[in-house]
Amino acid sequence: MNLVDALLRPQVPVLKGERVSLSLPKRGDYTAWRDLRGESAHFLRPWEPEWAPDELSARAFAARLHRYYAEARHRTGFTFFLFDRTRTTLYGGITLGQIRRGVAQSGTLGYWMGERFAGMGLMREAVEEVARFAFFSERLHRIEAACLPQNERSIGLLSRCSFTCEGRLRSYLKIAGRWEDHCLYALLAEEWPRSNAMRARIDELGV
Repeated sequence: MNLVDALLRPQVPVLKGERVSLSLPKRGDYTAWRDLRGESAHFLRPWEPEWAPDELSARAFAARLHRYYAEARHRTGFTFFLFDRTRTTLYGGITLGQIRRGVAQSGTLGYWMGERFAGMGLMREAVEEVARFAFFSERLHRIEAACLPQNERSIGLLSRCSFTCEGRLRSYLKIAGRWEDHCLYALLAEEWPRSNAMRARIDELGV
C-alpha cells in the first residue's frame, strides 16, 4: 500500500473465517472486481439495481471506494471484499450498511457472489463473520436483510445463518429497473450465535 492509500483508507479490521478473509476494498482490487463482476453479470443483474452504462469502469470503482471510505470513517457502513485466506482470489462482496445508532442500533446486510464461487458455503462464512463484527465490535442489536421472494439462494443463506423472516415489504427496492416486493429477514444480537461452533469461534477470538 502506498502512502496515499494509507492516509485515505479508514482503519477497518480484516475479518477471517476458516476459508475466507474479508477486508475493505482498495484501489488495487479494481481489476479482480471488474473481471469477476463482468463474467458474472448475467448471474448478478436479476437481483441488483439496474447497472449503469459505465458500471465496471475504473471511474465507477473509484467513486465506490470514495463512498465506502466515507461510510467507514463515519461508521455508517462497512463494505468488505470477500477473498480466500491469502487474499489472492476475489469471491464477492458483503456490506453492513445503513447503520443507525441511538435507540435503533441496527444495520442492513447486502452481498454478492461471483457465479463460479456460488454454492460453496463461502458467503455463509462471510455473513457469520460480519454478524460477529456487527454485534461485538459495533455493538449493534439488529441486522436486517431483504431479498426477492424468488431468490431461493439468498433465502436459504439467510435461513442457515439464523435470520428470521418478518414479512413482505411492498415495492421495497428498484431491482433491474422495476420496483419489487422483498422479504424482510432479521437477526438479533440475543439470537446469535446459536451454534456451538460459533460460540467456540468467539471464545477463540476473545470477543
